[in-house]
Amino acid sequence: MRVGVITFPGTLDDRDAQRAVRLAGHEPVALWHGEHDLHGVDALVLPGGFSYGDYLRCGAIAARSPIMTEVVEAAERGMPVLGICNGFQMLTEARLLPGGLVRNATGLFVRRDQRLRVERTTTAWTNRFEVDQEIVIPLKNGEGRFVATPDEIERIEGEGLVVFRYLGDDPNGSIDAIAGIANAAGNVMGLMPHPEHAVELGFGPTTTRMKAGIDGLEIFKSALEAVAA
Repeated sequence: MRVGVITFPGTLDDRDAQRAVRLAGHEPVALWHGEHDLHGVDALVLPGGFSYGDYLRCGAIAARSPIMTEVVEAAERGMPVLGICNGFQMLTEARLLPGGLVRNATGLFVRRDQRLRVERTTTAWTNRFEVDQEIVIPLKNGEGRFVATPDEIERIEGEGLVVFRYLGDDPNGSIDAIAGIANAAGNVMGLMPHPEHAVELGFGPTTTRMKAGIDGLEIFKSALEAVAA
């Protein structure tokens, strides 16, 4: 499967995302924010970083880049789209996902291995997990607090759009400890932690189940199975 990874000015983790795609058995395709061509990819990744220096709001300018016209159209057709950290912010700014991401409640940048609980497995990106499964993925953000209006939260929770929740201390003060959400169709997903940094043996925390440090790889493998289905 060909997975497009879009680079925006200020993107930091596009090469990491491409490597994760390759390790998952896919072909990574580098895409540029200024184009209007997805080059025939089967899925898309909007990677982390500080697009446009996080001016205005995180992801606000990137969400209006030329290529986002094609991203929105592809998502509406059902193409799997994954937004990681800054990419998650872009998806909310483009209104492909509800809510928004603002400065952490502590006002501090957070960087740590983060425990997550899987809430939903009926998405293109989580079909290899089990509901209530605990995974560990690195987290690094300064504006990762998920917020939404009371009506939006009621809809998000009521329709089962939450995909991941933080376990233990909520690292950024997100409402309902929300770490990641998906649209109703399950093809568009955003999360603040970085699965592309948990795809290689020996680079993860030492726990009973996850001593290898490859929980993030399952997210990228899930996309292949979703498209094949």
